[in-house]
Amino acid sequence: MKPGIQLHLSNLKEIIDKKLLELLPNSSDSLSKLEESMRYSILAGGKRLRPILCISASEAVGGSLDKALPIACAIEMIHTYSLIHDDLPSMDDDLLRRGIPTNHSVFGEALAILAGDALLTDAFSLIVREGISNGISPTVVVEIIRDISKAAGSQGMVSGQAFDLALEGKEVSVEFIEKVHSLKTGALIEASVTSGARVGGASEDQLSQLECYAKYLGLAFQIIDDVLDIEGGTEIGKSRGADARRNKATYPALVGVERARNVALELTEKAVLAIKDFDDRADPLRDLAFYLGGRKY
Repeated sequence: MKPGIQLHLSNLKEIIDKKLLELLPNSSDSLSKLEESMRYSILAGGKRLRPILCISASEAVGGSLDKALPIACAIEMIHTYSLIHDDLPSMDDDLLRRGIPTNHSVFGEALAILAGDALLTDAFSLIVREGISNGISPTVVVEIIRDISKAAGSQGMVSGQAFDLALEGKEVSVEFIEKVHSLKTGALIEASVTSGARVGGASEDQLSQLECYAKYLGLAFQIIDDVLDIEGGTEIGKSRGADARRNKATYPALVGVERARNVALELTEKAVLAIKDFDDRADPLRDLAFYLGGRKY
């Protein structure tokens, strides 16, 4: 990464965390258990990759942070819902997320499911309310909702998770794993980038280039996640070796850790090349790609 980009990312994360705290439901001084469960997971930390990508894509095409920020927070709410549900005993059965016990471990399965449901549904209400009040045109708001709902539903994350569960213990090709990654992880990353670009007033050509950037980045990100499941420990915020214990089909399991890292770097370079026509306002996107493609935790 270029000097200063880590500080830039840290500053954005602080801004996002503050806005999330403001936007999350808070009906009284004594939070209901549902609201407590929602806040527990969404305020537990995390890289805030998707909202940062949303804001950075908006700024890359000349948009403002203030307009993109609520949309970015809504995307983080959707991402958090997916983590809560993925961790459930009926899914991946994980006990650690972002370095703390998973939601269902603390609040029980029923409330965890409801907290996830609430975060997903409230996110779309937030996009409409804050988008219109911040001067984003109704047409653009509808386009953003279309992109995000496609990424989150049966054509994106949900389908990817279904494939992921079905493939446990089975032999699959690298190409099929890439397809699953593009659905489970890549789809929402792509929607984060396109949503920010739409808020910033991107042209169709800019949108096309940013979509290409996000596709490569999403795959590189998931490959590195799979590598870290083998190499990392609790410092990555979740239990090490969970994929191997469930006999999951992953990229490094098929091609080895070293080859997987090399592929992630190649994809990162392709992502950066995809936005070569952008000016220096897109530098955070470029630096973020290299950081994510080579991260150790």
